Amino acid sequence: MNTPKSLNFPEDLGYTARHVWARKDGDTLVIGITDFAQDQLGEILFVDLPDAGASFGADDEFGTVESLKTVSSLYMPVAGEVVERNGALEGKPTLVNLNCYADGWMLRIRPTETPALMTAADYRSQLEG
Repeated sequence: MNTPKSLNFPEDLGYTARHVWARKDGDTLVIGITDFAQDQLGEILFVDLPDAGASFGADDEFGTVESLKTVSSLYMPVAGEVVERNGALEGKPTLVNLNCYADGWMLRIRPTETPALMTAADYRSQLEG
């Protein structure tokens, strides 16, 4: 496992205390787990995500990630409706380990509220706590 200082937290993303990131893309948000989360989990074996059309409140559980170490719940960063899930993760869940901010994204949602997310600096400070 790496230290928070050696992990990547892009400045253009927002972060939650539950290790989920969000990136604005037009009227949608693309979301996934952070570099810290994938590093802590180790090799990811399976990702369970909801179908398009599912709606969630902020902090609702929206899926799970299974690794060699554990099964972890995923929590929605903001209330919204799922527009798309990353189907590539069904055949290759390790995309999350390879690049959690690009090919390893998880959902695209249409938010129904403005997200209250941490900056990269705030998230890193929380991890270094």
